[in-house]
Amino acid sequence: MQQFQLSMYRLIVETSTNLPGDVRKRINEAREKEDQGTRSALSLSTIADNIEMAECNVSPICQDTGMPTFVVHVPVGANQIAMKEAIREAVRQATKDGKLRPNSVDSLTGANSGDNLGPGTPVIHFEQWEKDEIDVRLILKGGGCENKNIQYSLPCELEGLGKAGRDLDGIRKCILHAVYQAQGQGCSAGFIGVGIGGDRTTGYELAKQQLFRSVDDVNANGELAKLEEYILEHANRLGIGTMGFGGQVTLLGCKIGVMNRLPASFFVSVAYNCWAYRRQGALIDPETGAIKSWIYGGEEKVPMAKLSDSEDAAPAERREVVLQTPITEEQIRGLKVGDVVIINGLIHTGRDALHHYLMEHDSPVDLDGSVIYHCGPVMLKDDAGEWHVMAAGPTTSIREEPYQGDVIKKFGIRAVIGKGGMGPKTLKALGEHGAVYLNAIGGAAQYYAKCLKKVEGVDFLKEFGIPEAMWHLQCEGFAAIVTMDSHGNSLHADVEKTSIERLAELKEPVFK
Repeated sequence: MQQFQLSMYRLIVETSTNLPGDVRKRINEAREKEDQGTRSALSLSTIADNIEMAECNVSPICQDTGMPTFVVHVPVGANQIAMKEAIREAVRQATKDGKLRPNSVDSLTGANSGDNLGPGTPVIHFEQWEKDEIDVRLILKGGGCENKNIQYSLPCELEGLGKAGRDLDGIRKCILHAVYQAQGQGCSAGFIGVGIGGDRTTGYELAKQQLFRSVDDVNANGELAKLEEYILEHANRLGIGTMGFGGQVTLLGCKIGVMNRLPASFFVSVAYNCWAYRRQGALIDPETGAIKSWIYGGEEKVPMAKLSDSEDAAPAERREVVLQTPITEEQIRGLKVGDVVIINGLIHTGRDALHHYLMEHDSPVDLDGSVIYHCGPVMLKDDAGEWHVMAAGPTTSIREEPYQGDVIKKFGIRAVIGKGGMGPKTLKALGEHGAVYLNAIGGAAQYYAKCLKKVEGVDFLKEFGIPEAMWHLQCEGFAAIVTMDSHGNSLHADVEKTSIERLAELKEPVFK
């Protein structure tokens, strides 16, 4: 069991820090398809850089390491109790070492366990089989893309697509709608697993199981193979693009499974996964507990394509503006959608718990003219007691929509950094109070951690835990794109409008 525990630790580290070769290949292919010099092309280049940085630093690709979910196939007679305890200990150690972010939170009190252990976490599924070896697979699926999972009950009416019936064409419509509704909030371009049938629980399980398939495999069911191919082609015609910036590549993979259902129920369940498609597996020797081989080519390193001169060429209309905090209203009013902003100076992280707190309380620091970064970083403290940022990409901003406008008004905040955009209430507040929304590249946790030079302090660490605490960070060269400005313009609203129009063009039946 000691060797098995070490193997599970290695599996966690490999999954969190090194994107599998099949995923890397698909991202490289996406870069070739994307129009050069666009926001989406530059975002894919940042993603490619981040993938290699994570591998080199042996640090999390994305700061949200999700809900660790293990699927374990074991020979008859294996001690599953001991194996479960070894997996839990490996999770605890990986969290302590900064390979996983502490993500296990009490649903009633909000208290963070600090070690990713607690009721329901991690998720471990055991299944016996007749083979002699042990097969362990792990997926780290972050909260941003988990929140874009969706389940349909057929028949139903779908925005832009009309009626979806209990047939293959109704399934087609549901899957297309699932991609549309994710927009950039799930860190597109993404992958989807689809489960047809089952009950509400097993349908979602089947959908997530599809994410363990290799990117380039072909469905054994001929009809589903054709549907997977159709979805991959037509979802990329919606124009949502990387991070929802608009573009040619919105979906990187689609895998579909089917199971029987009750006569009264017809569920189509979709598990959305971001570009940071972190899943890996290992075959384990049952006698020694050592790793015999990696399932998704862990030893095979696929380099990310290098940035070409034409890809890096910025369109003439793109402006780059350098801002030093604190920022003035005059500087903010001079920005417009599409500008690239480079921020230097002190910024502050703030997520769900902090925004809720600030609605009723004062801030522990002066936020006038400052920047709030929607981020739950991975942090480690050294032997001298100094905190260091290990991974720090943006979290999905739309969760803060109920609070953001009021917080901007109350504290004089000039810029909000996040991903996926925000809604009309925030857009209105940006105009009324002179602020902007800056979209960073979701999942690029190593890329942004490099910009965060020093931790000046932290508030609410004990109360909220590491991801939700308010970290005060000195940054240098932090780049993000203005996607919502103080003049009422929103790139996210524009892309959503265009994509629903293109979705409606796919309304007519395809599969009889």
